Amino acid sequence: VQLQASGGGSVQAGGSLRLSCAASRPLFRITTLGWYRQAPGKERELVAVSNRDGTTNYADSVKGRFTISRDSARKTVDLQMDSLKPEDTGVYYCKANGVNSLRDYYWGQGTQVTVSS
Repeated sequence: VQLQASGGGSVQAGGSLRLSCAASRPLFRITTLGWYRQAPGKERELVAVSNRDGTTNYADSVKGRFTISRDSARKTVDLQMDSLKPEDTGVYYCKANGVNSLRDYYWGQGTQVTVSS
């Protein structure tokens, strides 16, 4: 599966951005879709995931501020980011797990999010 991320940009603290990741396959064929981020000098970390069964999971640092959602018609997984903080700055990547098997995974290209104070 191919993943195409979009929607990054620069915003001041307290602002909002919406990221979108378009998949090349119908979403019902993908077990888990998620967003990860990597800040300079840090390891890539999970931000939020959306499972095919409808459940979602969030990193503690973004709970209550970020919302992940699937749009089956558009074949996208979106990440609405509100009340952004400077520590949310980083390159955001989307990831798909469990497409052809439970063990496979695919990464999309990153999109930069910069939050200034």
